[in-house]
Amino acid sequence: MLPQILPKDKFSPFVAFLMRDNHVAAPMAKGPQFAFQELAGDEDIGRIRMDYDITILPPKKYLLKTCESLLEFAGRDPATARPTVTAESTVILGVHPYDLHGVATVFTAMTQEPPDAYVAARRAATKIIGLNINGGYINEHQFMADMGTLEPPDGACDIFLTDLGNRYYAETGSREGEDMVKFSKCFVAATAADHKDKQGFDTRKAAAYPKRLPYHTRYLPDLLDASYDSLLWDALARRCFSCGTCTNVCPTCYCFDVQDKLALDAAGGVRQRTWDSCQLKTFAEVAGGENFREHRASRLRHRMFRKGKYVLERTGKLGCVGCGRCIKHCVAAISILEAFRQIADQAEVEA
Repeated sequence: MLPQILPKDKFSPFVAFLMRDNHVAAPMAKGPQFAFQELAGDEDIGRIRMDYDITILPPKKYLLKTCESLLEFAGRDPATARPTVTAESTVILGVHPYDLHGVATVFTAMTQEPPDAYVAARRAATKIIGLNINGGYINEHQFMADMGTLEPPDGACDIFLTDLGNRYYAETGSREGEDMVKFSKCFVAATAADHKDKQGFDTRKAAAYPKRLPYHTRYLPDLLDASYDSLLWDALARRCFSCGTCTNVCPTCYCFDVQDKLALDAAGGVRQRTWDSCQLKTFAEVAGGENFREHRASRLRHRMFRKGKYVLERTGKLGCVGCGRCIKHCVAAISILEAFRQIADQAEVEA
């Protein structure tokens, strides 16, 4: 389908159309910040903030739940265990390109062999409407241009919107997206003037997000390898509280813990999965009290390696999208951007 235009006076009717058959989540104000929240009714449409800068948590929370039931069981007989795969038709509205990359990375990681049926089912039931990021929203923590996440990955969303002032420029990316455009009856065909304005938007956006790393990210895995025994990790760890905030807000982290919760009468129970963090001291602890990453420096280094090397090796996608959430929310002001810069400086000195 050729690009379409959604006039802003048709935005509310379009969202109302989506809500007829789907749960709809969209960015809303949460104090001075923003968060993806589900719309409870038509009255919530007016609370949608398509002018947001960045949300507290990424939209991956709708695919990989912060806490979810995997199966239920009765008694001690394993044959009574029943999986609890739930996937309701959902639309996530207003997802920025870097978060679209995050969703793609988490989905790729979680559906490799053996595939996770829970994440796969939710992704199949979820439609995503992306939103072009405005060049005016950049902050000192973001480096999306370096990570290649200023534009959405192929096939990552069903519709991709660009705010052109009094209208949205809409590009469809799937059959479902084309159906939303067609059956909502809120869109009109884009004109030559609309195409020109979209090109101008993209030019301004590219200029607003300059590259901030002194090297191309293809060298990042090798630079990290060379820095494995660097004193940098010890220096950063002296400030780190190992609180796990960085991994909680990261769009590409997918580590989790699984526990069985028994009923009070022990006659049954549920197996639950919850988000976990490699930054917590207990994460790498095994039977007998052995801990593979007992020291903060090794945990912090592990996170940096996952973002720039390990996730890439597993999924073919960098584990960092450059959104800056981990820097913004870190209580110790530790910056992954500065760490990536410093390992390059060290490599130059050692060379």
